[in-house]
This record gives sequence, structure tokens and C-alpha cells, in this order.
Amino acid sequence: FFLLIFIYHRFVLPRPASDAPKEHSPKDILTEFGRTFSTFFRKKHIGTAIAFMLLYRLGEAMLVKLSSPFLLDGRDIGGLGLTTGQVGFVYGTVGVLSLTIGGIIGGIAINRKGLKYWLWPMALCITLPHLAFLYLSWFMPENMVLINLAVAVEQFGYGFGFTAYMMYLIYFSEGEHKTAHYAICTGFMALGMMLPGMIAGWLQELVGYNHFFIFVMLCAIPTLLVIPFINVDRDFGKAKKKSQQKNCYTE
Repeated sequence: FFLLIFIYHRFVLPRPASDAPKEHSPKDILTEFGRTFSTFFRKKHIGTAIAFMLLYRLGEAMLVKLSSPFLLDGRDIGGLGLTTGQVGFVYGTVGVLSLTIGGIIGGIAINRKGLKYWLWPMALCITLPHLAFLYLSWFMPENMVLINLAVAVEQFGYGFGFTAYMMYLIYFSEGEHKTAHYAICTGFMALGMMLPGMIAGWLQELVGYNHFFIFVMLCAIPTLLVIPFINVDRDFGKAKKKSQQKNCYTE
């Protein structure tokens, strides 16, 4: 399968003139390596960008660590008491499908209207659906349809909202060393998931599932507070006309 994908990409993907190998000495490589980092941290609005990378998924970073344990834990300690098979279906089938559909629709939406238009709606979509888990922890339904629906809503919102995050990383990485700068951005992306996740379990044991999910909802506040400070070109993300794409690939 992957061999077929390789063959397809080998002959179909565009080859910009700028994407060509260059010869460098070891000294040049080290110099360029340092310059890559220095130019990244000298970018305009770097502080706001890093804050966005770290805070945009703050609630999700907390939620993702405890969502499966919440479904598995017994009702006597605040969980839903599902079997491993049920959790596998809820997250492995319903959740994955909803996440994928949300991501696809998010990509189509940005393709038509651009990232700037969808930034606020997508930020709301990645935060507000966490209410689904607050509902589950509050009412503790036994109906599997309700549980699957709640997880589907949350995962769809995450998939849809995450599209804006990835597009912003691409936008901020534009310019010289854009591939290396994008790699640095993904490092901050991972850090934004790791740091909150480190205290998620401790916090849940301290306050219980219901209050933990209330805290997850409060994590939406930093996410939404940083959005007004994000500057994005009005047309970024919109589909280009074929003539524009051809010129871009040949430059």
C-alpha cells in the first residue's frame, strides 16, 4: 500500500524550483542551524504565536488524558463503568470517524473562506464540545447511544477546530527556513499537550471527575483570550486559482 502511495507521490506531487538539494560544508550546516533558531525567535509576534501554540489545545490536553479512564472507571468513583470492548468501540470507531469527518470538513471550510474567517468558530469548536464530558460526568447515563453521541460531538469538534491550529502553524512558518520553522512549531505543539497532561491525573484524583471536567471547561478561557491577538492574512488558506498555483510551483 505504502509503495503505491510512494509511486503516486513520486509522479504527481509538484516540484518547486526552490526545493532542490544544496551542497554545504559542516561549518555552513552548523551556522545555518543556529540561524534557523535565531530567525524563528525573531519573527514578528513570536510571543503571541507561542502563546497560541501552547494554549489553543489546553482543555483538550487535559481531557485526552482522562477521557478513557473516565469511561472505564466504576460508577462508584465517578466513572461510567464501561467494558474495554465498549470503550474501544466508542473511541476507536465512533470517535475516530467523528474526528476524521471534523478534520475533513474543517479543511474544506478553510479552503473556501480562509483561516481568518474560521479562526473564532474553530476555537469555539475545539473548546465548547468539552461540555459533552461534563454532561456525562454529571448525569452518568447508561444509554450507549448517548455516550457515543457525546464522544462523537467532542471528537468532531476537536477535528474541526484542530484544522485552524495546523493551518496557523503553516502560516507562521512561512518565509525563510519554513520547513525547519514548522518543525519548531510542532515542538511547541507537543509541549502544549505534554505540560497540561502531566498534572491531569493528579488533578482528577484531587477533585474527582465532575469537577475535573469543570476545570477543563475553564481551560477554554486562556484559549479564547489569545485568539484576538492572532493576526492572519485575510486570504491565507483559501484555494488558489490554477494559474496562481502554476506560477507558485515554477517560481
